[in-house]
Amino acid sequence: MHTELIPPARLAGRPRDRHGRLVPWFVAHINGEPDHRVVRQAGVEDAARFNHCFLCGARLGVYVTFVLGPMCTINRVSAEPPSHRYCAEYAARACPFLTHPQMRRRDSGLPEEAAEPDGIMCRRNPGVIAVWTTRAWHMEPDARLFSVGDPTEVTWWREGRPATYDEAFDGLESGRALLEEEADQDAMPSRAHSKLARQYENALLHLPGSRS
Repeated sequence: MHTELIPPARLAGRPRDRHGRLVPWFVAHINGEPDHRVVRQAGVEDAARFNHCFLCGARLGVYVTFVLGPMCTINRVSAEPPSHRYCAEYAARACPFLTHPQMRRRDSGLPEEAAEPDGIMCRRNPGVIAVWTTRAWHMEPDARLFSVGDPTEVTWWREGRPATYDEAFDGLESGRALLEEEADQDAMPSRAHSKLARQYENALLHLPGSRS
């Protein structure tokens, strides 16, 4: 029996688009219509400056939650600001891109002024997503990127349900492969690979459950 996913109260009050989908706080409006692919101008900076949830727009508390792809659980870097835990979990369970691993990013029709996020842009659909709650985070001073601290809780999701260890591990492996390529291009590749190895071992500690 299908059970409708009910958004948390803070998100439930957000406006909806013509398809009935909730419009998160960060979404830009193009020609009067919300485009869920585009972050509104200064949306990232406003969220960090005013400590607002990236999804509902309400003020955050001491604990914040990031929606991270597997690669980002290794390098602890996010291109998106944090959200409330329940807002982030709802996004992980309801966002079409996050809940359909076969879905690809649609770039057609984007406004000319739309820019890629800072950092390493991973265009693939990671298949699994981590909802990472922490007290420690900050925005990097020279880029629109966020450093993510040690978690107080991590949950993993795939297709709107909790992910298994093997699913999360496979996502982590594919994320590591991309970071290995980046380390190869570093001015000091040996040092970069050593750092990545330590980061990867730490990320393994936060996978769900145990290997089947």
